[in-house]
Amino acid sequence: MTFDEVLADLQAQARTTKHAETGLWVAAQLRSRIAAGQLKPGSKLAEEALREALGVSRNTLREAFTALHAEHIVTRIPNRGVFVAHPTADDIREIYRVRRFLEPAAVLWSRDASPELLTGIIKAARAAAAEGDIPGMAGANQNFHRAIVDRAGSERLNSLMDQVLAEMRLVFHSMAANPAFHEPYVEDNAKIVELLEAGELAAAADFLAAYLDRAEAQLLDAVGR
Repeated sequence: MTFDEVLADLQAQARTTKHAETGLWVAAQLRSRIAAGQLKPGSKLAEEALREALGVSRNTLREAFTALHAEHIVTRIPNRGVFVAHPTADDIREIYRVRRFLEPAAVLWSRDASPELLTGIIKAARAAAAEGDIPGMAGANQNFHRAIVDRAGSERLNSLMDQVLAEMRLVFHSMAANPAFHEPYVEDNAKIVELLEAGELAAAADFLAAYLDRAEAQLLDAVGR
């Protein structure tokens, strides 16, 4: 998706959504586009074009940029502007530190005993894998982990996970052409669902924790190379 297409999408969203035109609302709109892979690492976020598309003031947009900068999703370059961030090795370590606390706990203490949504995501991921559709596999993986946290039934945890997934989409960009990275996790996610269906929550949490350790190591290796 081009930046102009993102602008058109944001403009349509602003027309159809009642909001207080706050920086938090704008930040959420930009964060969701980054999490969906519509804005790539290094993309410049043209302030005037975004301000006009969203119908917000310059101060509101800058408030949103400040929030996203604090989340390491965008970066400011003096005299050049605001850009979608390129995560570093330290960023990856911090992301996975958060994920190891958040996701296994959501599995272990879930309030949602039904894995039907997760099963549907696995079906979509397997279809993408069969077609060699790397963006499809990556998107399904994002949806799976978002749904894992959503099972905890906490709006605040969901907000935290949204931030994590936006950063993860930027991290996955470095693996965009490597199906060997994405494919194994399709069946690993299926294994988690199998354990959940069997009521083996502790085993599912342990499996997920080990899985996150492996993914972190692979991504750090990729960044190092």
